[in-house]
Amino acid sequence: MDKVKRVALVAHDNRKPDLAEWVEYNAHKLGIHHIICTGTTGKMVEETLARCNESPQSLKKLKSGPLGGDQQLGALVAEGEIDILIFFWDPMQPQPHDVDVKALLRITVLYNVPTACNRSTADFFIDSPHFAIPYDRKLKDYSHYINRSI
Repeated sequence: MDKVKRVALVAHDNRKPDLAEWVEYNAHKLGIHHIICTGTTGKMVEETLARCNESPQSLKKLKSGPLGGDQQLGALVAEGEIDILIFFWDPMQPQPHDVDVKALLRITVLYNVPTACNRSTADFFIDSPHFAIPYDRKLKDYSHYINRSI
């Protein structure tokens, strides 16, 4: 990972106000990074950063989560295009795209992408010295699973 990170920000509807508050509080730290979001979260993040007079290096908005945004994000993780995922998900609300959410979380573990699912963990990430310096993320070799007979 380079010094400037590619940070994915996602929030379920009931958690969007929490993420907006977190983004506002950390706008100056997020402003130096590339931000990738699912659709409606991206609009909220863009508006929040604008209110804080912060402009990230770039802000990319994918499709809304239920319309494939979580899958798009998972593909970016698999391609090595995401360095950090901050996903304020709602464990108390059933989601129509729950399988996509689980797949996204699984792929971040598979590719050793730091993943915060709540504000406390996101706070630890953004205040870590690793957030602002290059970091050599280690990847596990899973190739022996590919040719295994089922």
